Amino acid sequence: MIRPDRLPVAGGKARGFTLLELMIVVAVVAILTAIALPSYQQMLRKGNRADAKAVLMETAQFMERFFTTHNTYVGAGVLSGVSPKGATGNDVKYNVGFATGQPTATTYVVRAVPTGSQTGDSCGTLTLDNTGAQTPTTAGCW
Repeated sequence: MIRPDRLPVAGGKARGFTLLELMIVVAVVAILTAIALPSYQQMLRKGNRADAKAVLMETAQFMERFFTTHNTYVGAGVLSGVSPKGATGNDVKYNVGFATGQPTATTYVVRAVPTGSQTGDSCGTLTLDNTGAQTPTTAGCW
């Protein structure tokens, strides 16, 4: 008796996949996805942290240029309030701003606070002050 899933075709060869073969392929793909997805997400978070750090550094450079020409930090502002620059809505990964409201004549502290999809990142907030000192929430992350 000929099985319906192995009907002969021209040349005498059967064609098609059995349900078991298909289930094995799906299981292998699921295992590979379960292994690769967390690593991919971690690399995305790391890239978002690098973008935020670049915005903080650029803001610090602007603050120093402002101080050089005005002899005070008062009146200076952040270059971009979000990271990545120009992002809106769900694309915003970090809010960038002054930690203490506004800068004083001789000091400032600017910080990047995770938001949106980045809030689950264990590295947390990074602050940068006028001396160049970086203070991460979690050591070794930034």
